[in-house]
Amino acid sequence: MRQCELVGLVRSSLYYRATGEDEENPQVMRLIDGLYTARPFLGSRRMSWYLRRQGHEVNRKRVQRLMKVMGLEAIYPKRNLSRAGKGAKRYPYLLRGLEVIRPDQVWAADITYIRLLRGYLYLVAVLDWWSRYVLSWETSNTLDADFCVVALRRALEGGQPGIFNTDQGVQFSCGEFLGVLEGQQIRVSMDSRGRALDNVFVERLWRSLKYEEVYLREYESVIEAVEGIGEWFRFYNHDRPHQGLGNRTPAEVYLNRVADCRTVLVVSR
Repeated sequence: MRQCELVGLVRSSLYYRATGEDEENPQVMRLIDGLYTARPFLGSRRMSWYLRRQGHEVNRKRVQRLMKVMGLEAIYPKRNLSRAGKGAKRYPYLLRGLEVIRPDQVWAADITYIRLLRGYLYLVAVLDWWSRYVLSWETSNTLDADFCVVALRRALEGGQPGIFNTDQGVQFSCGEFLGVLEGQQIRVSMDSRGRALDNVFVERLWRSLKYEEVYLREYESVIEAVEGIGEWFRFYNHDRPHQGLGNRTPAEVYLNRVADCRTVLVVSR
């Protein structure tokens, strides 16, 4: 068709209609997200089995493809979000056996998948290990490193850690992200491959966020998701008591720089 030639449109795409699989994928991805959050040890084989038991005719290859889009993979090997880029710098894991006894001793960052009614987002958060206080967060519709660097710079506006822990993902091992940390003379720690518990407090944060906020809502837009997540983080920091903090909130512990906490965190395997 002449009209297609004028606008540079491939003629076959004019008549394209979404296939049944394309239409069903968002629903399947929502189920995968819920199953993975509850049981992060599930790989594509067992994930496919669970989905088929729920009445979804999916094969393993399709589940593998969708999990890759979501940045998810079973704990062994670790999730795709944590794959280092080619030639990326690696750092040792510095938290094994370390006594974490004060705020700003260790910060950590991680990325998770946030589902929308139509589509999805990626969310990064920077967390103080001792207080569990969320220092900053940012969202993106891609897994480029830029939104992680933005969150890092925002967190550093209010303080600075002695150690910053992340996984080995390309977002955290890129030159720009590491350059910010090294420029501030912050020691870099990276999780071992396949070790979900190396960043245990951020993993718990994601679980709480999804069960207390994300899974209870149907975000129809990015704006709605950002508003909902932001409101939950405010609740989490300022109104949600933690038993491990003596039933104080993360803000009470972090912002007051409490030094007389009873429990000493000992990070071990």
